[in-house]
Amino acid sequence: MTIILRRVAELRDVVRGWKAAGEVVGVVPTMGALHDGHLSLARRAKAECDRVITTIFVNPKQFNNPEDLKKYPRTEEADVALLNTVGVDVAFIPAPEEVYPDGHATTVSVLGVSEPLEGRMRPGHFDGVATVVTKLFGMTEANRGYFGQKDWQQLQVVLRLVRDLNLPVTVVGCETIREADGLAMSSRNVRLTPQGRGKASILYAAITAAAADIRAGQSDRMAIREAAEAIRGAGFDRVEYIELRDAETLMPSDDPHRPRRMLAAAWLDGVRLIDNIPV
Repeated sequence: MTIILRRVAELRDVVRGWKAAGEVVGVVPTMGALHDGHLSLARRAKAECDRVITTIFVNPKQFNNPEDLKKYPRTEEADVALLNTVGVDVAFIPAPEEVYPDGHATTVSVLGVSEPLEGRMRPGHFDGVATVVTKLFGMTEANRGYFGQKDWQQLQVVLRLVRDLNLPVTVVGCETIREADGLAMSSRNVRLTPQGRGKASILYAAITAAAADIRAGQSDRMAIREAAEAIRGAGFDRVEYIELRDAETLMPSDDPHRPRRMLAAAWLDGVRLIDNIPV
């Protein structure tokens, strides 16, 4: 049965007992409102670790829009019930003051990979992500951390901070889990209207078509322009970006011999949807 812990001291007591027994500990950081995408991370962690912690914390420092923070769904009871079905050992659900006590004055910034795309559209977002992930690694003392590839840029930020700070954590990037029509699973999807939900899969379909066209020899710029037109034509409010980037550095790339990633963000029904695929 999944145990709920809310204090760092309690969590560390449990984890140190596990480690004294030689057990490998995995952590799945989340902001709650769990879905099959999150559960797939927990299942992967269960398969590779002796013990699994899922953290549920709506991190105020990674929201640059106070309204978005206020609207973010909070479904603790349902989340814990789902974690029970997967066999997660501990749900760590701290209060904001447990994570950021009075006087907290340290921010972790990852330069370079955090700056384009989401970093440009959401100033300060990745500082908040990097800070809370660093703290969660320290609080849980996990050996392995599991993150979804849907948030590709976030994954690269976490990989870089672990490398640069010599943190003793292995970061595992896991495949994006999609609905039957291709829409990447996200906690924000529940905010789409039924009409919007019917259109939402066009984002994935359009970038998939663009990637195929590029691999077939079409120019990057033309393929991306056609993808943006398809998304707008389907009734999206606006397209924030569709970019072809180096998969690791997130810098612009026209080198087909290096791994590349197409990343996109668009608004529908007042909901911001993101996705990415390899090219």
